Amino acid sequence: MFTERQIEIILNQKDLLETKFTISKGAYYRQVSQSREKLISLFYSIIILRGLGIILPDDIDVISKLSEQVNVIMDSDVFPERENDVISVIDRVIRQTCNL
Repeated sequence: MFTERQIEIILNQKDLLETKFTISKGAYYRQVSQSREKLISLFYSIIILRGLGIILPDDIDVISKLSEQVNVIMDSDVFPERENDVISVIDRVIRQTCNL
């Protein structure tokens, strides 16, 4: 959903990453606006899917645990080979959770 640049912009806007962007101010603020709209859509989607019972409380727990694992990976020195293994596990869990 988000491009790499949009993730960088979101992190920059949240003061989690300082990056110099080599784009015009207009392009930067257009990306900020697009990123904001995508985040709003994401949150609305989560609320609606949760309200309809499509995303269950257990699913939210799984998402939280996966998010914690990503945070641990980012804060540690994980070998690139291990990153791919972890990403593979995350992908498998998400696909299993989304099985209709």
